[in-house]
Amino acid sequence: GHKGSKGYLTARQNTEVIEWLKNKEYWNLYELVTYLAQKFGVIYKSKQSYYELFDRAKISWKKTQKTNPKFDKELVKKKTEEINDILFKNKAGIESGEIIVLFLDECHLLHGDLTGYVLGQSKIRIEVPITNEKDRQTYFGALNYQSKEFHIQSHPSGDGKSTVKFIKYLQNKYKNRKIILIWDGATYHKYGEFRDFLLELNGDKEPDNWSITCILFAPNAPQQNPVEDIWLQAKNFLRKYWYLCRSFKIVKFLFEFFTNEHKFDFPKIRQYTYTKKII
Repeated sequence: GHKGSKGYLTARQNTEVIEWLKNKEYWNLYELVTYLAQKFGVIYKSKQSYYELFDRAKISWKKTQKTNPKFDKELVKKKTEEINDILFKNKAGIESGEIIVLFLDECHLLHGDLTGYVLGQSKIRIEVPITNEKDRQTYFGALNYQSKEFHIQSHPSGDGKSTVKFIKYLQNKYKNRKIILIWDGATYHKYGEFRDFLLELNGDKEPDNWSITCILFAPNAPQQNPVEDIWLQAKNFLRKYWYLCRSFKIVKFLFEFFTNEHKFDFPKIRQYTYTKKII
């Protein structure tokens, strides 16, 4: 008939502690230790006793999620509608293939991106050979709105010079076609070498006759760009086959193997349409 030792906190005190925990926005073990000591004069010998209080309050360890306080939901909605209006305006050219719509983004692949959660035996440590986790390679990627084909090209860095080279690569791929680029507002997308290139290319033409038209996503909203999903899938692919990645050279090879000239039709791209919704 063992009943265990008597608890240091009474039932009422336990309830008070649980309510105190539930009403907080952020939690810290040592804050709970201080609270119990000052409020009830209770100091546990084992940290497990404190963890049990957290458990009763339905509080557990969680991975923090990043968020941008500058994110504007209404502006994102407005930008999406703006993009759809432009697509609708160019519907005939898009359907005929005279106009190519491309979503663009850059990815800075690090050797350290290879590490993450993988399946393995619980008693065996999973070790990934990485000489320098800061080894990096910059990729420019363009997703074709019509065909869903993805084109990538490696560059030394993300800057105006590399941007111009990548756009020229796309022009060569889609010769004699107008291109609509949809991307974020990075400085080198709007100024410097690329701006000079765009001014020279479009010259004094009317906007409807521009060789390249650039549309910006809403600021601080990378989730608007479907290319972000492709980068994520590619990095997940690398982590899945981590045991093949014996060098950064192989990491780059597999990254390009997964992405370049393959088709990606993620749900995110379907929010962009040139078909007007009937209300």
